[in-house]
Amino acid sequence: MNSPLHRAHATRTVPSPRSGAVLSRRRLLQGSAALATGTAGLASCGGTSAPAGATQIDYWLWDANQLPAYSAAIDLFMQKNPDVFVRVTQLGWDDYWTKLTASFVAEAGPDAFTDHLARYPEFLKLGVISPLDGLGPLDEIPPEQFQEGLQELWTGQDGTRYGIPKDYDTIAVMYDTAMLEEEGLSPDDLQDLDWNPEDGGSFEKMLARLSIDANGVRGDEDGFDPKNVVRYGMAGGGEIDYVGQSSWSPFALSTGWTFTDAETWGTHFNYDDERFVATMDWYFGLVDKGFFPPFGMFGDSSPAQTQVQSGVAALALAGSWMITTFNNMEGMELGIAPLPAGPVGHPVSMFNGLGDSISAQSEKKEEAARLIGFLASDEAQQLIGERAPFFPSTDAGTAAAIESYAAEGLDVTPFTDRVANGETGLFPLVENSASIMTIMQRAFDRCWMREIDGADFAAYNDRVNALFE
Repeated sequence: MNSPLHRAHATRTVPSPRSGAVLSRRRLLQGSAALATGTAGLASCGGTSAPAGATQIDYWLWDANQLPAYSAAIDLFMQKNPDVFVRVTQLGWDDYWTKLTASFVAEAGPDAFTDHLARYPEFLKLGVISPLDGLGPLDEIPPEQFQEGLQELWTGQDGTRYGIPKDYDTIAVMYDTAMLEEEGLSPDDLQDLDWNPEDGGSFEKMLARLSIDANGVRGDEDGFDPKNVVRYGMAGGGEIDYVGQSSWSPFALSTGWTFTDAETWGTHFNYDDERFVATMDWYFGLVDKGFFPPFGMFGDSSPAQTQVQSGVAALALAGSWMITTFNNMEGMELGIAPLPAGPVGHPVSMFNGLGDSISAQSEKKEEAARLIGFLASDEAQQLIGERAPFFPSTDAGTAAAIESYAAEGLDVTPFTDRVANGETGLFPLVENSASIMTIMQRAFDRCWMREIDGADFAAYNDRVNALFE
């Protein structure tokens, strides 16, 4: 959940792959925890320090939208473990990583904290996170307890676990049902779309149908002016980066392309693969056709959900961490459709997830392990799922979240079906992610600005692969 990328989205945004932006969440049931230190800290049971005889541990997270669910689960943990008192600190995305890094330098970091796949390889290299194997409560948790592939993402090259999966996210298509109805279309028209990099398939035809220029001409009609568009078929915005979690990756992955030479910890990137090249030419070529916004048209103040809400875009690819944000947009009724099927014969979504890690500096690793082990239990995951604006990492938690969304009238299976059907590609867990981001961002920006083509990514790919030599 929340894309070094932005995850958060919404806050699962690096500004998060789950995306730096703050999510507005559906109404959540509150835990009993009370705010402790201004808006940054949360301590359970109304106190800010451990009662006599209890060991205090610190747990940090960045997503304010996760506070209600996790405070409820941590309250339950403390009821079952009265010898442990948990102080929870929540910080915004940027402050979180700045202060977490500073706390490691000062050897004053939290005992346990929410970790991100874009950061964890660096922490592992620096030796600031603890191996979790050998910590009793965690040894009892099998990888099969989580959605397939999640524990592998949090397992180092040495085969040791360094994070316990806490949630996951996938991608789907968001839209305003009223807009669709006004266009004489129904949700069924978005259910079985297909895509290919040659002509865009029925998905591109839908984008053309929904694009309108200033003269009221549609993108599939003669006379459409791609330089004077008032509504784009697909929203533009964040996460057009080296991962492309909620932008280009569903298309590239659905050709059978992979980021690297291995599912995890790859050392050779494939930005020069002909399938990736064709995908880039198609994806950014939508700008020339007037179906996708030009570079710089919409900034941080006009994210995808705002574009859909205001009617300047019809469809938006978005992460599951953004469901509540879209659902809370005033004046629109959220509809969710699956990604289009690609050349492999079905949709493919990136599969990403946050994890809980333990600081190597912690002197209370056993208590911290008890906490994150409990948070991964079916009991806690179901409680979290009932309150969460995201999908917990276990089947029990996911089922509870689906039921909770359904109670609000939302069918979220376009997100969960990708996992259930095995139609996912893993987040590229690699070393050197910060350097890769720096190198590749220029390539994606230039392609979006229409300065280079897909074939030009090969030179950037060489620079990336040189990092692993």
